[in-house]
This record gives sequence, C-alpha cells and structure tokens, in this order.
Amino acid sequence: MTTATEARATRSVSRESIFAGGEWVAPAGPAEIVVESPVDLSEVGRAPDAIAADVDRAVRAAREAFDHGPWPRLTPAERADWLDQLADEMERRGLDTANLITAEIGQPISVSRPWASVRPITHLRYYAKVARRPDFEEEERPNIHGTGNSIVRREPLGVAALIVPWNHPHASLTLKLAPALAAGCTVVIKPAAETALDAFTFADASLAIGMPPGVINIVSGGRETGQALVAHPGIDKISFTGSAEAGRQIASIGGQRLIPVTLELGGKSAAIVLESANLDAAFASLRNAIFDNSGQICAMMSRVLAPTSLYDEVRDRLVALAGDLKVGDPRDEITELGPLVSQRIHQRVSGMVDRARAAGATIVTGGQPLPRTGYFYAPTVITDAAEDSEIVQEEVFGPVVTLLPYDSVDDAVRIANDSRYGLAGAVYGAEDEILGVARRVRTGSIGLNGYRPDFNTPYGGYKDSGLGREFGAEAVRNYQEVKSIWR
Repeated sequence: MTTATEARATRSVSRESIFAGGEWVAPAGPAEIVVESPVDLSEVGRAPDAIAADVDRAVRAAREAFDHGPWPRLTPAERADWLDQLADEMERRGLDTANLITAEIGQPISVSRPWASVRPITHLRYYAKVARRPDFEEEERPNIHGTGNSIVRREPLGVAALIVPWNHPHASLTLKLAPALAAGCTVVIKPAAETALDAFTFADASLAIGMPPGVINIVSGGRETGQALVAHPGIDKISFTGSAEAGRQIASIGGQRLIPVTLELGGKSAAIVLESANLDAAFASLRNAIFDNSGQICAMMSRVLAPTSLYDEVRDRLVALAGDLKVGDPRDEITELGPLVSQRIHQRVSGMVDRARAAGATIVTGGQPLPRTGYFYAPTVITDAAEDSEIVQEEVFGPVVTLLPYDSVDDAVRIANDSRYGLAGAVYGAEDEILGVARRVRTGSIGLNGYRPDFNTPYGGYKDSGLGREFGAEAVRNYQEVKSIWR
C-alpha cells in the first residue's frame, strides 16, 4: 500500500532543461512554470516555460531525425523492438511516475497508478504488436488494366506535434506517441502546464535505452508554447487533446497549412437509465462513470437521464452515491476524489454551479467548495435545470452531475442528442433493448450497462467532440501517408 508519506517523498521534482535531439538543452528564456500542488498549494517543482526559440530547436531536432536519421528507415518490426524496450523502461519507473502525477494534479493514487504505470505500458506494447503486422505495404492489388499488381505503401507523415492534457497525462501521451513511433514519425511533445514535469520521464527512458536522438523531443510550456509548436513550418501532423475552443484554433492552423490534425475534445455525455435497468448494477458503474478523477475526464457521464417512473429513486441514489464517496488526501489509498487540478478549474466549476442555482436549478447535494486547504469541491447533484441551460449544455469538468427526466425512449434519445458534443455515453437496461437505443445516440462511443472503453477499437467524437480517432490499430493511420506505386 502506498502511504501519504511515501507519495509525498516524490515531490520537489524540477526540470531545468528542454529535451531536443537526444540531449538536455538549456532553455532560451528565463521563464519557468511553477507546478503547484492542488492539495496543499505547495510547490511540486519547476520546468522551463519554453519560448519560440526552444520550440524551433526541438522541431529542428525532430526534423533532422526524420529526414536523415534511422528511425523512419527502420523496418516496422525494428521500431516495434524499440517500443517494447521503451515500455520495459517506463514500467520500471511506473510507481514513481504515478506518485509524481498525484503530486502534480491531486489525482488519487488509486487512479494514477493504473493510468500512469499500467495503461501507458499497455499502449506501447500494443502498438509494438501493430507495427509487426504485415500491412505497411500491400503488394498484391491487381491493377484495373489487368497488366500487373500495383503496390500500396503506408509511409510516415514526418514530424508530429503531440499536445497532451493534464488529466491523464501519461496515458493520453502514449495514445499518441506509440502509434506515431510505430508509423515511423518523430515527435515533439508539449505537455500541459499543470503536468509540466512527468512527461520528461519519457526523455529519461529514451536515453536509458539509447533510442536514436531526435525521435522524442519535449518542450514544456503554456499556451504560447503550444501556439508556436502548431504554427511551426517543420511540423507535418498535429495531435491535440483538450478543449473544443482550442481545437478549433488548431484545426484552423492545420487547415491553413494543409496538414492533418487529430482532435480529441470535450464532452457532455449522457447516461440513459431505462425502466428495465438493474439500478444496483447501474449505480455500481456510475460511481466511476460520473465521478472518476473528480469528474475531470472528457468522457464523464455528466448528464443522467431517468424515466419519470424512476426519477425519484434515481435522484435519491445519486445523492446517496455522492455522499458515500471518499473525498480526501489523494496520496491515501482509500481516497476516491481528490481536489480539482487548479484554482482556474475550481473557479470554473464553482461559477457554473452558482449560475445554475441562480437560474432556478436545485442543488440537491454539494454545490460548494469543501472547507479545507486545496481546491476541493463537494460531489454535486443538480436537478430541475432547463435543457438549454449552461449546466446541461456545457462541459463542467468537475464532480457535478445533472439529472434530467424523460417521458419515453424517443424523448431520452432526443435529450441525449441535444448537445453540441458527442464523445461518449451509456445505456442501462435490459439486454434486448439497450443496443437499439445505443445505435440512435450520436456519439463516438457508447457503453452497454456500463462504460468500459475498449482500447482495441477506435475512440473519438462527433460534432464538437473532435476530429479523427485514436485507439486501435487504426490510430497508426493518423501518422501515415498513402503512396500508390503503379506497374
């Protein structure tokens, strides 16, 4: 068991350099990012706040590695061997990484451990297996003229900019990094400012295994660093996870430069509880589906839709669930909900709940910051909110759920689809009806009697929830060009 004392010992981790061309490089400017603990507001560590010159150095290193280095010229199987070695090295660092992420963002150690020391390793090894598949070049496609067989090759796009979020930083990164490396791309990684420290673990690991220089490059920084990266002429591909608003700006830049962009953006997902649902089983699932990581996940079921016949019971169960959650020090094993990541997010969540209350919604439980040091917010259940209200329509990114009644299944589908987002969802009910309902909800992924993402299948969103797909073998295609060779 990890104790609070053991986890606290991983704190005070600072980085003084960016990572470019296989070397630690002093930043061009003096500015630093100070990573603050959302638990006790102490300093976790510092990292460079990279400026355009730092970004340029990292991109040039990646460009050199792609244009002249061995990485894109290795066979896919050879790149797979490197991915397996990287996985082995990251696995050795897994517990320290989990503790660091808990220190950075207040994520409960019971959550950060699998998300930092298990899932990223799984991603790396999965894409190593994908790289060993014989489908990077197809040589037996008869041409239409009947004169021979044409060849269809999949070749690496070039230098990929990987911009990752703070809520599951390592797992989100490897969902981009692993397929990009498998495809033969070189990368420049820009972690979120809130998690400016942990991404450099990949630099340590790449040096430890002797990975070719310039394949992995890392620049820490804020919004301006990201803007410099996506606008850099040496970038051939952008993969971004974050807000819809930032995604639009990145898509615009990609469109102007005619380079491909993959966007995994926000969500306002609905959990539809049918009259036939087993409520005990449904609420065992909803415990995590609503409140995991203090609700700071884009796929959270932040809207629960209940039939009028079950509305009161579902409401009471939601209130009981919120009251049963163990909120506390994320360094303790028993904690289920830690703090929100920052003062900015804390103020956003508080403001949205306060405006919902002012607009006539009922705050059944929670609805206020918790009286303790740090950015803790009470698990909150809201009812009586108008379907077109902010709290129903916009992503909160906190431990807040809104309960909405419906009169018929058609009505439930209408409410679920009445959103500018379409990332995730769930349907709870009898096996003979949930699939039919799921097929009618316009969302990139949806769970049946639970929400258990299947890493072996594509993941992404409709509408404002993004462009393109991650997960699965298909994600490698995000980082490849297609070339036809005609005989």
